[in-house]
Amino acid sequence: MSNIYEELGVNPVINAMGHRTLLGGGTPSPEVRAVMDESEGYYADMGELIDRVGERVADMLDVEAALITSGCAAALAVGAAAIMTGQDVAKIEQIPDVSGMRHEFIIQKQLRVKYDRSMSIPGGKLVEVGNIEETTTDHIEEAIGPNTAAIHYLAPGDRLPGALPIEEVIRIGHAHNIPIIVDAAGEVYPTSLLSDYVKMGADLVAYGAKYFGSVNSSGILTGKKDLVMAARMNSFIGFEDTPTRTFARPMKVDRQEVIAVYAALREWLTMNHEDRFATYENRISTIKKDLSGVPNISLRDDPEGGPTVGLKIILDTKALGKTAADVISELRLGTPSIWVRSDSFHPDHPSPDDNAFIIGMKALQEGGEKVVTDRLKEIL
Repeated sequence: MSNIYEELGVNPVINAMGHRTLLGGGTPSPEVRAVMDESEGYYADMGELIDRVGERVADMLDVEAALITSGCAAALAVGAAAIMTGQDVAKIEQIPDVSGMRHEFIIQKQLRVKYDRSMSIPGGKLVEVGNIEETTTDHIEEAIGPNTAAIHYLAPGDRLPGALPIEEVIRIGHAHNIPIIVDAAGEVYPTSLLSDYVKMGADLVAYGAKYFGSVNSSGILTGKKDLVMAARMNSFIGFEDTPTRTFARPMKVDRQEVIAVYAALREWLTMNHEDRFATYENRISTIKKDLSGVPNISLRDDPEGGPTVGLKIILDTKALGKTAADVISELRLGTPSIWVRSDSFHPDHPSPDDNAFIIGMKALQEGGEKVVTDRLKEIL
């Protein structure tokens, strides 16, 4: 069937991996899409729109304040800037030159990911503490100095064993009058996670709105009102509706994206998530049935103990003569391309010794499970 991807010569992808920016994020529901389309009937003062939606988001999450951004990475960037500059216009226009400002962000070694690079965009310097085995309270306290701006935390904090929990990090930071900025990109379910970190005492928390049904290029920054206001002053809208020359002008969002965050969050907080998981389980049951006769594999719900959001395929690599990385590569090479998740922390870098991969349900569209199983039977 002819479609825009065929016209452009782009191989369409069946997304059995999840809400990945590399694959376009997610697909807003028909209800969210309808509200986005409705917003096209008029233009809007973007400053007013962002402020009103931010107020609604803050009310829905029961937090002090919220700012709509062009994604979680942008939320981290303007959040880092807010911590360094406060609401001082001279400092806002000075960055990324951080002379005379606190600009160091302490990060535990176990919680490093490439996305923390976002905090260096406005001039922040990342200071890694701890070692591969553990990070201790002393590691963080010894790193605190006159240039320490904040402590960064990657939620949920269990990337590698040995990392300090967020409660301890908040205690340390606040004992030294140092704010905590949290990357909680996909921490949107249970829905309480959208406010838990702020209620624990984190000063700023960044989320990717694609994870709760908004468009790919949207996010929210939540937290203390004075810091969220400073982030707004540093953001693209601070450039547009004031004379201030902010660094974040390239990180703009359009009115449809702002509306999408509001509509998607409202839907996410009120939907019956048990029905959502039931849909995943029905598709998983279909895949299990279709793969029941395939030799040299075993199937396991992911995660074990639920709520189930995927199906783990475990390979007998010796009998098959293929690793999980081989199968993942073959799935991607077909038309349509099929992307699944490796059974390692970072989906783009599977170990060559991996013997399992995961078919994720969160972004898999209806009927996609049949295409995935048919291709797997060919490959296996």
